[in-house]
Amino acid sequence: MKFNDHIEFIGADFLLENEAARRLYHDHAAVMPICDYHSHLDPLEIVNDVQFDNLTQLWLKGDHYKWRAMRCAGVAEQRITGNVSDRERFQAWAETVPDCLGNPLYHWTHLELREPLGINDVLLSAETAEEVWQTSQQRLATPQLSAQGILKRFNVRTICTTDDPTDSLADHQRHATSGAGPTMLPTFRADLVLKIEQPGFIDYLAKLEAASGLNIQRFDDLLAALYQRLEHFEGAGCCLSDHSLEKPVFVVPPAVHELDRILERIKGNPPIFSGVQK
Repeated sequence: MKFNDHIEFIGADFLLENEAARRLYHDHAAVMPICDYHSHLDPLEIVNDVQFDNLTQLWLKGDHYKWRAMRCAGVAEQRITGNVSDRERFQAWAETVPDCLGNPLYHWTHLELREPLGINDVLLSAETAEEVWQTSQQRLATPQLSAQGILKRFNVRTICTTDDPTDSLADHQRHATSGAGPTMLPTFRADLVLKIEQPGFIDYLAKLEAASGLNIQRFDDLLAALYQRLEHFEGAGCCLSDHSLEKPVFVVPPAVHELDRILERIKGNPPIFSGVQK
């Protein structure tokens, strides 16, 4: 769907339903710097100030919310995470967007088209995908819409990424010394430490050993490795943690010797069942 010259789907006063709301937003909130405490932005893209080739690279490379919506809409997994072209993956998302009406993804998509891309006269769909693709590609080629350019455009002062304990944080350190762009700080996310049932758990322990320089045989060794990584993160400016507790279950806390036995059993007999790691 395309609008005429006098209609916008999302205008400057979107969701601002009274004068007080408009005054609070436009005169105060809109001009304040952003300190983003949680993001999944790639530190390497920020430190390298990447120029995105298209909307698929910007939107669909790692956005699991969009992936989930496409799966719910019946899109084949090959078009979501498989080996298809960026244009085909974008087409799959464009076909899904109309089905997201009533979901925040619908409005987020069009807010992102409006700012920073300046596309505010069209609703994304299978029919408008090519027009949006071409227009966005042209605008993403400008220096103002590089990775750091977009952050500057939104007045982002601090960005916190999401990082595994095994990460070296070399990109954060390189960015800090460059003096360019907003402050970029790591966030400690140790979800994989909790996924002892996953087939990749033993390989993950090996990565944690390599990163910490410690041999993990007992539960206390695991804690020592995590404390070592926490100190490393703190040295890079980290003051936040982020954990996805998918299945919180209350149990009587086991004794340390029981935890040692569990870890020893897993290391000696890795899980053979399949699973999907996030």
